[in-house]
Amino acid sequence: MWEEFRRELRAWLAVHVTDDLRGKGGPGREHEAYEPRLAFNRRLAAAGWTGLSWPVEQGGAGAPLAQQVAFHEEYALADAPARVDHIGETLVGPALIGFGTGEQRRRFLPRIKAVEELWCQGFSEPGAGSDLAAVSTRARLDGEQWVISGQKVWTSLAQHADWCFLLARTQPPAAGADRRAGLSMLLVPMRQPGVLVRAIRQLTGTSEFNEVFFDEARTDRSLVLGGVGEGWRVATSILAGERGASTLGQQIGFQRELAGVAALARASGAVRDPAIRGRLTRAYVGLSVLRSHTLRTLAAGTDATAGPDAAVVKLLWSGWHRALGELAMAVRGAAGTVVSGELDEWQRLFLFSRADTIYGGSDEIQRGTIATRTLGLPRQARR
Repeated sequence: MWEEFRRELRAWLAVHVTDDLRGKGGPGREHEAYEPRLAFNRRLAAAGWTGLSWPVEQGGAGAPLAQQVAFHEEYALADAPARVDHIGETLVGPALIGFGTGEQRRRFLPRIKAVEELWCQGFSEPGAGSDLAAVSTRARLDGEQWVISGQKVWTSLAQHADWCFLLARTQPPAAGADRRAGLSMLLVPMRQPGVLVRAIRQLTGTSEFNEVFFDEARTDRSLVLGGVGEGWRVATSILAGERGASTLGQQIGFQRELAGVAALARASGAVRDPAIRGRLTRAYVGLSVLRSHTLRTLAAGTDATAGPDAAVVKLLWSGWHRALGELAMAVRGAAGTVVSGELDEWQRLFLFSRADTIYGGSDEIQRGTIATRTLGLPRQARR
């Protein structure tokens, strides 16, 4: 059945992924062909290719894991454009299904699935990056609305988002209490007075990340996801969604990049260097290990995606990808340090992948998860 699904999807992508869309977008390149990619995402939705993992009763396809994997792999193999709706479908949608009220689901899920409303993620702050429990953005009730004040940072695609799912402190922590208590997940409209989005210029010269300032911004009292004070539980579930079946599609993109670096090494003669050949070999082996571990983690079930196995996946892919960027520069040699106009694809890979080991959960946090939840070591004291 899933092979038939692959064939149908492959045929659809062959028709709709045109040359002007192929390979556009992705980390460090979200500025590319944004409007055409949005239009493509909406055609994808109209054809029934969104919401595959969602339950049928919530408007999804209820697709089994094998079909979800097939979708992400075929999408990547077709070099289809990076989706602009992925935050809504893969993070917000499942959170609404798992924690939302009936009213919240009816309000948001159809619009997410149809790519009519786009979302951003309001987690990290200047003083609370990977240490998410340290968020200081606050929300207080004023009648039938929450009033929100604070700052978020590294907010991907906030400049295009209609809504933000935002972790805020709705109750001050008691002395000596768990810092995760008193946090709530709010659903906040972005297009209102009191919300300011300011682009962050990256090393690559692009600006897909943003600072977002909330100055007495408002949202309805009913738009708390999972209940007041349950924000941490919802946040950990959302973060698990970042490490699901879509990572297998990501790895096909990695394969394409590795093949490109290897071709570059052959064309330049760098492959004759035993050190370069060794690094290419280790990159190939490392990517094979990453795929095997990801498949094992997914096969273990939903709970595993939020625990130590998922932390290992994040450590493996981020370190691997960063090393690939360094390898690309080694293959380029001195020519790789010269920029003529815009960055080339290998310079962009090197610069953007420097952040891979930080965003989405830093290496330090992932190692802490493995240490405490697998090895039983004491939690590191925070100062």
